[in-house]
Amino acid sequence: MSHRVVIDPITRIEGHLRIEAQMDKAGKTIQSAYSSGTMVRGIEMILRGRDPRDAWAFAQRICGVCTLVHGIASVRAVEDALSYTPPPNAQLIRNLMIAAQYVHDHVMHFYLLHALDWVDVVSALNANPKETSELAQSLSHYPKSSPGYFADMQRKLKHFAQEGQLGIFAQGYWGHPAYKLPPEANLIAVSHYLEALAWQREVAKLHTILGGKNPHPNFLVGGVPCAIDLNSDSALNAKRLAQVQDIITLMRDFVDQVYVPDTLAIAGFYKDWARQGEGLGNFMTYGDFPEMGRDDPSSFLVPSGVILNRDLNNIYDLDLNAADQIQEYVSRSWYNYSSGKDKGLHPYDGETELSYTGPTPPYKQLDTDKEYSWVKSPRWKGPDGSIHAVEVGPLARVLMLYANGHEQTQDMVDYTLKTLELPIDALFSTLGRTAARTLETKLIADAMPMWYDNLIANIKAGDTKTFNEERWEPSTWPKQAKGVGYMEAPRGALAHWIVIEDGKIANYQAVAPSTWHAGPRDANGQAGAYEAALKGHVLHDPKQPLEVLRTIHSFAPCLACAVH
Repeated sequence: MSHRVVIDPITRIEGHLRIEAQMDKAGKTIQSAYSSGTMVRGIEMILRGRDPRDAWAFAQRICGVCTLVHGIASVRAVEDALSYTPPPNAQLIRNLMIAAQYVHDHVMHFYLLHALDWVDVVSALNANPKETSELAQSLSHYPKSSPGYFADMQRKLKHFAQEGQLGIFAQGYWGHPAYKLPPEANLIAVSHYLEALAWQREVAKLHTILGGKNPHPNFLVGGVPCAIDLNSDSALNAKRLAQVQDIITLMRDFVDQVYVPDTLAIAGFYKDWARQGEGLGNFMTYGDFPEMGRDDPSSFLVPSGVILNRDLNNIYDLDLNAADQIQEYVSRSWYNYSSGKDKGLHPYDGETELSYTGPTPPYKQLDTDKEYSWVKSPRWKGPDGSIHAVEVGPLARVLMLYANGHEQTQDMVDYTLKTLELPIDALFSTLGRTAARTLETKLIADAMPMWYDNLIANIKAGDTKTFNEERWEPSTWPKQAKGVGYMEAPRGALAHWIVIEDGKIANYQAVAPSTWHAGPRDANGQAGAYEAALKGHVLHDPKQPLEVLRTIHSFAPCLACAVH
């Protein structure tokens, strides 16, 4: 009789995720997997009846890791509902803030949350610092890659180990036979892990300059809250603009000299992971980074669309306002719908009625034939009427850019595949998902100087406006309005839908990237992205399910967002 491997919680993510993997009779291969969000938040209910202009401050607290993205989606939802256009400078500042979040989030996810699935920390204790330096210098021109640097890092690690205080490195599956890196490569990665901790403190300052603080910088419906005055100490002046430019350079240098080379080096030892972990084969992007404003999607850096069954030659249009395109299902979730659990609801009509029917904690196993998660199951309806689970995020964006002929993306993807001697099908995998996150980090970081230069050009031309006051007062609003605020968050397509009546929020629904990924099966038994991606995984040791962690972490899960 087959048995079930239970991992609860999956660590090194934000929030509480439980994975139950039904194994084959031999107990080695995953036949089916089940993803469960085991906590619930209810922020959608908290927002009802509030002033729409305040929604971003509440919605942004959905997550402390994804930080500004829910604030951006929220102000865009209100602006869409009220036909409220922020000025060009505000669009550019928002682009810079979102881009900084991408670079910060992707780098920190890789080193702190995902690299340890590929890097054996304890093995680094056996590395030769001189040979480590030689290897590092063969990979990049990072100026710190000296024997002394790696010897110092190794001494820090040895001190942790000798004192029995591995701390952030504790409870790992160190020594697991699935680890393949030589000790020197492990020491490089661990050193850069520690380096990233210091680097991110400087990167976070961009948000404090443009948004007042980090995490959860300030936003404003109709613009941004930072005034531009080159001669004022209390506004965005010449000194602070120069700091922003320096931070952009710091980000790009670390991505080019550390993150990209490390990803390529590690991937070279794990090319077998280019053949597993895909799952759905369907990909969706909402589009983002407007150069000319949200009313001109042709100016978006990332285009919108849907790819089905890996077919990069056919991109389907996406309409976030269409009642039948995007719907959330709760047939296997701990919620009720007034129209019945098996019917999907578009977010404008969405309901958040909690209804827990699961076992009393603690429990050994969920009844996955019934409801088993606090995460809903979003689905997209194609032009032929078929309902699809989709993947969002870095891989979806890279594929969409590649399919649309984006030159830099095509060059980076082709170079990476050539370097690793892998076919294009390797993109559709756990390894491809991880590589795509790195490649888009470089793409976004490289775009930041353009937005910065455009902002400076506007200022030099005399345009310092960062707020549009025309629609600020509720007396100018229609009695009823609805809108959607969408963006490409680092983890994937994110949207907030708002319904406004008599100047107050009548309904508010958010669908986060991890909602798309972590949701349970729908009424038709269709698996979500996590569940589909784990099927077929072979576990060397079910008591140390490193293989499960690799694929789940490749999505960068955020269950706080998923159970908002």
